[in-house]
This record gives sequence, C-alpha cells and structure tokens, in this order.
Amino acid sequence: MTAVPVGDSFVRLAASDRRTSRLAHPAPVRSFVPALFAIIAGLISPPGAASGLDQLHAFLTGTQSAQGAFKQVVVNKDGRTTQTTSGTFAFQRPGKFRWTYEKPFDQLIVGDGEKVWVYDRDLNQVIVRKLDAALGATPAALLAGDNALEKNFTLLAGGESDGVQYVAATPKSAESQFTRIRLGFVDELPRSMQLTDAFGQTTELTFSDVRRNPKITADAFEFKPPKGADVVGQ
Repeated sequence: MTAVPVGDSFVRLAASDRRTSRLAHPAPVRSFVPALFAIIAGLISPPGAASGLDQLHAFLTGTQSAQGAFKQVVVNKDGRTTQTTSGTFAFQRPGKFRWTYEKPFDQLIVGDGEKVWVYDRDLNQVIVRKLDAALGATPAALLAGDNALEKNFTLLAGGESDGVQYVAATPKSAESQFTRIRLGFVDELPRSMQLTDAFGQTTELTFSDVRRNPKITADAFEFKPPKGADVVGQ
C-alpha cells in the first residue's frame, strides 16, 4: 500500500531524471510501489474456487480501506536481485494511501486524494504530482483508486497456483511504466503483486497481515513538506 504501498511497492510515478525518479523506478532508486500479468493461458481454476478476477471485484466492492505490511524484491532482467525492502501500507478509497518504506531505506509516499507526495528523508527531498496523473495506469489505481479499473486496464483471470488466484492486467496507456502486471488473491484479499517494466526489471511485492476496512485516522493521509525540504513538481 509507498509501501502505498499505495509504492512506490504497491506505487510508481514518472520523473525526468535519477534524482526525481524514485517513484518511477523503485528498483534502483528505492521507491514505491509498490502486480498483475504473465497470463497462464488455458489454466482452469479448481471447482468451486473463485477466480482471481472474481476475487478482485469482490475486494474492490467490499473493501473501502485496508492496511498491512509488505516486502518488496526487485529483480533485474538477468534474474539478479538488486533490492529488498519492507514496510507498511494503508489506503482508503478513493485515492488516499500511505506507503512507508522502513528497511533498509526511509521513504514515505502519501496520496491525500488530490496529490501524491513522495518524501525521501535521506535526501530531504519531496516529489509531488497531481493524483490523476500519478494514478492513471499504475498499481496504486488497482488498490487505492476507484472501481473503474476497466478504463485503465484490460483485466483477465490469470489462473491458480499454490492456492493463490491470479489476475492479469494490461495497462491501456502507452505511457505506463509497466508492461506486465500480475496480482494474486487469497480469500478476496491481495497476497502478492508482480510488476515488469519495459527494461525487463520485475518488482515483486508480498503482502501480509492485511486487514479489511480498519478505522484509519484522517491525518494518516495528510502530508506537509518538512521545513527546508527540496520540493520538486507541481
């Protein structure tokens, strides 16, 4: 859930250079974010088991808010792990989320319903973007956005493996940072997320201790740039 990861595990935002692209490229630059693809054609779910697509829809319609923990692993195109991070996330629809990267980096991603704020404590730098631009075709839209997923993604059931039901989502926007996204569900709650970018880099997130519809205070989704921080963006 930055996290929210609604990162940038389970969140990625585009930026023009290395210093301002931590959310667009969480692998080398410790970002959120932040799922869904690698369709296994022809796989049939066991009798009576809800498909990943059914569980995604049930999650979206029955979950207004959620919180939990995540572990994020980034693997390059050669199969080498380049980064391992962990943290916590929380979100509240529509468009409010908080992703906190705790180990080994200290980074915070907050969506307040209008803007997305990415705060890197080591650099004392804040990247800010309008929420619509940030969420249009990113994994954050799958968890923290509204329910109109078909507008931004082509969704398909992605089969079952080890009790996890998968959904495959293909971003419709040519500007999306991701080429393949895959989301795994158990008991109508997200269990895993895999994202592959145009460079063949894969970000894998595993969610744990996910709570559905907890009471989250409003200030969890508020952010004010620290005094002296370098603020980049709109």
